[in-house]
This record gives sequence, structure tokens and C-alpha cells, in this order.
Amino acid sequence: MGSMSLTHWLIVLVIVVLLFGTKKLTNIGGDLASAIKNFRKGLQDDEEKNPPSQLKADPAAETPPAANAETKRENTP
Repeated sequence: MGSMSLTHWLIVLVIVVLLFGTKKLTNIGGDLASAIKNFRKGLQDDEEKNPPSQLKADPAAETPPAANAETKRENTP
């Protein structure tokens, strides 16, 4: 009862085709494929604009401005 057999999937497929029609399902499939293609293209364009080699390795290595101000106060008489 927990798993669906091949006949169950075929019945579900027939119901979906009857509800939406083959033309609408084809349009939905084409739209989904173009959306995935545009998403992948956007990821590639983003990687080309910001290559990983130009990013800073450790931004925490820089001292924050507040720490510099505290050391200046300690050094003044």
C-alpha cells in the first residue's frame, strides 16, 4: 500500500493528460526547460564577472577600525 506500481503511475498520467491536455503539458515542459537553461546561463555569467581568484581569502584578517582606535588610546599619555 505504501509504494505505487506501474499501473498506478499510468493511471495518474492518463488523468493528468485528460485534465491539462497534451498541448498545455508541452507548453509547460518547454517553459520549464527554458527557465532551467536561463538559470544555468545566469550562474555562468555571474562566475565570469566575479572569478573566485579575485575574491579575498580571509576578510577577518583585516583589523577592524574600532580595534585601531583602542590601541591609539592606550598609547597616548
